Amino acid sequence: MDLTFMVVLVIALALFFDFTNGFHDTANAMATPIATGAIKPKTAVALAAILNLVGAFLSTEVAKTISGGIINESGPNGIAITPVMIFAGLMGAVLWNLFTWLLGLPSSSSHALFGGLIGAAIVGTWSFGAVNFMVVLSKVIFPALLAPAVAGLVAYVCTKMAYAITRRSDPDSGDKRTQKRAGFRHGQVFSSSLVALAHGTNDAQKTMGVITLVLIASQLQEPGTGPHIWVIAACALAIAGGTYAGGWRIIRTLGSGLTDVKPAQGFAAETSTAAAILASSHLGFALSTTHVASGSVIGSGLGRRGSTVRWGAIGKISLGWLFTLPAAAVVGGLAALIIRTGTVGVVIVAVLGLGAISTMFILSQRETVDHTNAISDVDAVGEALHIPSKKERDRLAARARAAEKLAEKAARRAAETAVIRARAQAALDQADTAVLKAMTKAAAGGSPKSGKGKKQTAKKGK
Repeated sequence: MDLTFMVVLVIALALFFDFTNGFHDTANAMATPIATGAIKPKTAVALAAILNLVGAFLSTEVAKTISGGIINESGPNGIAITPVMIFAGLMGAVLWNLFTWLLGLPSSSSHALFGGLIGAAIVGTWSFGAVNFMVVLSKVIFPALLAPAVAGLVAYVCTKMAYAITRRSDPDSGDKRTQKRAGFRHGQVFSSSLVALAHGTNDAQKTMGVITLVLIASQLQEPGTGPHIWVIAACALAIAGGTYAGGWRIIRTLGSGLTDVKPAQGFAAETSTAAAILASSHLGFALSTTHVASGSVIGSGLGRRGSTVRWGAIGKISLGWLFTLPAAAVVGGLAALIIRTGTVGVVIVAVLGLGAISTMFILSQRETVDHTNAISDVDAVGEALHIPSKKERDRLAARARAAEKLAEKAARRAAETAVIRARAQAALDQADTAVLKAMTKAAAGGSPKSGKGKKQTAKKGK
């Protein structure tokens, strides 16, 4: 197959992956502010699209990690990774992204890409030497484990501080006053925008790195160089377009699971997420924004009194993350195995991939999900936290007060009834005593009168 055509095909598929990355990860930035009512759904995704576009131009360190770190551009006998292998890896990443999108699962697009490339490189070269596993560990695996924990800890501390600073109480009695934290809802506009900017900075660079890798593997660019400006612009536009498409299925999963997260928590979680991603992008760490955002939400939930973490749901999401990289690697490896047959293999992979993509889009039309129904009231799938809202707490407190009043009222009635019975019994006892006395007196006074009458009768007889 003509090398130029293959390069164009790979670049087109890479940009399509970038598009799926955009609508797959929109929820990381916008699910929480949409759920709390801070931003309207369509406005949220439009804002995220613009900031993803801007963020893509801020750094290229992650792109350099992918293009010159994870996969070897050359081996001892020449080129170790070829455009057809990159095509196979991208196919694995795209298919896994669309599959999880169809199911509404918040998986990692980044790990899908890494898995697809690693699987395709190993099978395509029949050698583990095509992959720099030390770079994978230091730049991908370790950050994937540490970044969510760090972001969660920062979110926990920030949430504690937010509630401590805004706590209001009466200076005389010490009673709690109505807490006024509505300002955090406005702050979420800023914090979610910062997450969208960070997402563009980190995730758009991964596609830039892939395109740069294919250009280097085709000897159209010098090894060790960064992405060209046209690559940066194309990737920025692709991820922004995907973000504007919305990814409403995943927003519904995350948004419904986070509907009880209050603005103060959302602000703390989003700020922590953005800080972690931006710092990692500067250091060249290829993070998953899904992992970091989830870690921040869990940390903010633990930082608020009265919240409960549903570890079972978190475990299910974690299993999805765990299987993303190996699953994409298997698909990428299978595609590379077919491609080893030559041009016919490339055609077969392209046809099968296009068929799978079309099938998943057709299946998605059976249940349309858009901005009108993306956030449902109750959806237990993917729910990680349940934090009682103020209305729920007030309602529970009102019920408790009502029950307490009913109990006090019943106790008073019981006491009053007991007093009345005691008085009635005392009155009855007094009446019985009075009657007995009267009867006794009557009996004692009637006997003498009866004897005197007999004597008088006797006298009259004489």
